[in-house]
Amino acid sequence: MVNHFSLLWLTKISFTPLFLPCVAHFRIAVNSHSTARSTPPPATTTTAPLSWRDIVWLGAIVVIGINLRPLLTSISPLMTTIRSATGLSFYGASLLTSLPVVAMGLGAFGAAALTRTLGETRGVALGLLAIALACAARWAAASGSALLLTAALAGVGVAAVQALLPAVMKQRFHAHVPLAMGVFSASIMGGGGLGASLSPWVSVVAGSWHAGLAVWAIPAVIALACWLGLNRRPSAERHIHADAPQSHALDTPAPALWRKPRAWTLGLFFGIVNGGYTSLVAWLPAFYQQRGVSVADSGSLLAGMTAFQAAAALLLPLAAASFRDRRPWLVLGLCAQLTGLLGLIFCPDTASWLWIGVAGAGLGGTFSLTLVTAMDHSANHRVAGKLVAFTQGVGFVVAALAPMIAGMVRGWSGGFVGAWMMLAASVVVMIGVSLLFSPRSYHEWH
Repeated sequence: MVNHFSLLWLTKISFTPLFLPCVAHFRIAVNSHSTARSTPPPATTTTAPLSWRDIVWLGAIVVIGINLRPLLTSISPLMTTIRSATGLSFYGASLLTSLPVVAMGLGAFGAAALTRTLGETRGVALGLLAIALACAARWAAASGSALLLTAALAGVGVAAVQALLPAVMKQRFHAHVPLAMGVFSASIMGGGGLGASLSPWVSVVAGSWHAGLAVWAIPAVIALACWLGLNRRPSAERHIHADAPQSHALDTPAPALWRKPRAWTLGLFFGIVNGGYTSLVAWLPAFYQQRGVSVADSGSLLAGMTAFQAAAALLLPLAAASFRDRRPWLVLGLCAQLTGLLGLIFCPDTASWLWIGVAGAGLGGTFSLTLVTAMDHSANHRVAGKLVAFTQGVGFVVAALAPMIAGMVRGWSGGFVGAWMMLAASVVVMIGVSLLFSPRSYHEWH
């Protein structure tokens, strides 16, 4: 179906847009003048050019984002080998994917306390350190329980980075939030593609599946060094903690989010939509293996899906950057995801790359644009960061349940079509939910 050269090419193109964000952003900024008469631009969008320091920061964000998904996607192609070596059951093996996602969700709820105690800069650094240590420990992990411990540790590290870095980006790129969030999300998805494509290759070259998992400690250490170097000045931490203009609306305390229907709506929306991602990461290779596709080619399909995710995660927020109302673009992303799922249900063997690519594009674009929408709800970077952390906290816990439910549906039915139908139905419901995110409601949720 596909060889590894085409796979590497697909993974490469997922990063190509990351080196052209300024060009795309400037084009959109120019075009925004033509729409300004009918649609007022959001507070987070402007035509101000990026400085060289901004570009350096975007580069660091890419390096960091690459490290947030290989701990998930590197497992799936090597699952058969790992199960044989460790004796993990199918349920235990599914936890290698679900447990980090649960840790991402639960860890996000501690972001506010981590910010108060250490600050965003040190919190992100500790998250990267946890990822590096977890991946390095997989070199010596000889049992299923040891692998599960590394999965939990890595998940907590990812939670810290994902929960704290958006607040930094909100302040650092207050005029270019869609661009920054798009670059961050695209690098996350691109890193997932690298994990699915490079880990099997490394395991073959090194002659050990441990190496295929542990190799991801190297980019985590590089990201940590870049982050510490970028924030080496003592003033950096104070800059991140700078107070924004104060008002009652902007001082909403983090615990109050538990009582806000909009915060729960964003969290559930984010979680149900990303349940499609966690389900496909866990079961897409098995689905096609059941249909006669080889292990290598099924892993290639997963890596290809993440390539389309990365491109859409960058491009959809940029396309929506000139519009205050994000809802049409959210619906576009959800419709793409629905189209891909319907293709997997009704004609999975015909144009399989098309269905997987369209579904991946919908997943990636909706992921990043949902976080942008959450950040739109407040001009204060701390309040926006708390809302994004809460959204991810609820969302990742919900998303972690999806692959387990899909696995149970597969066990009952003997196939994955029922699971894909479940995901398609949830996307239809989320299209309706997305219509609630009117810009007029941004200041009413406090």
